[in-house]
Amino acid sequence: MKIGILGASGAVGRQMIRCLEEENFAIDELRLFSSNSSAGKKIRCFGNEYELKIVEERSFDGLDYVLGAVSNDLSKKYWPMIQKAGAVYVDNSSAFRLQEDVPLVVPEVNGKDALKHKGLIANPNCSTIITMMAVAPIQRLSAIESMVASTYQAVSGAGNKGIEELEEQIEELRENKEVNPSVFPKQIAYNCIAQIGDFKENGYTSEEMKLQNEGRKILHNEDLKVCCTCVRVPVFRSHCISVRLVTKDVLNMDEVIEAMKQQKGLVYCDNEDVPSPLQTSDQNDVYVGRLRKDLIDDKGLCLWCCGDQIRKGAAANAVQIIKYLEENRQD
Repeated sequence: MKIGILGASGAVGRQMIRCLEEENFAIDELRLFSSNSSAGKKIRCFGNEYELKIVEERSFDGLDYVLGAVSNDLSKKYWPMIQKAGAVYVDNSSAFRLQEDVPLVVPEVNGKDALKHKGLIANPNCSTIITMMAVAPIQRLSAIESMVASTYQAVSGAGNKGIEELEEQIEELRENKEVNPSVFPKQIAYNCIAQIGDFKENGYTSEEMKLQNEGRKILHNEDLKVCCTCVRVPVFRSHCISVRLVTKDVLNMDEVIEAMKQQKGLVYCDNEDVPSPLQTSDQNDVYVGRLRKDLIDDKGLCLWCCGDQIRKGAAANAVQIIKYLEENRQD
């Protein structure tokens, strides 16, 4: 197998490399691509050193898969080159997620959609992936009609610069220095910011609309309605989401719990072990807990889920898509 990684020097790109190593793929060739500022540097993995290179017209020739961890604009720029080379592109940006002929995939939830690809598969938004992992078992029991969600998103969602800004601000405040935010709209150290993404005309941010728009596509539920508030919190890694949902039918709690326990990649926790960011960081499973009946609607359920944004919310999910394709090859 021959694989290329776009954005290999960033937080998600480096995690993609680690996830590939963990899966023990038989990789015959690995090509790592980065921006001009990182080109020439070397990354050690698979027992060798690999030089970071800039993308050129024929960079993708001969590759089987390309994993993308770059911006929307760069993803759109590189896709025609990848397509011409005949490689399968698994894109972590939001550039193609809602395009009708592009599968949007969480392998444990809608893996079969990946098999319908035309060379391009989109990796969903980080909070969307984590939420879908938690609610998919419920959707299989009864269609989810609506969700009200609040996300508590770690600074890792903004990449390495987000992590660095939180570290720097904590140190600056210790030394009684002035804090000047650049990555986030306000000071993030010891603070919460209820704005992730740009505001839209309806008052919601771009990040908040992803849970509805992408959730509909992943769950094959076009009638799903979602009211979401996204909050950046001073946590380094792992996103958390509080969800209140209403299903078409009244569900039995024991049946819901059993469905969650059967969901691959999902860890059900009772109230003796409520999931937290520290508990769920640097691993690929999504943890779900605080499951309870809604007190407003007898068809409603409430839950809390946590997952590592860099892993399952991005890099691991992309690598798992390749693994799913390889395990279900249709030669």
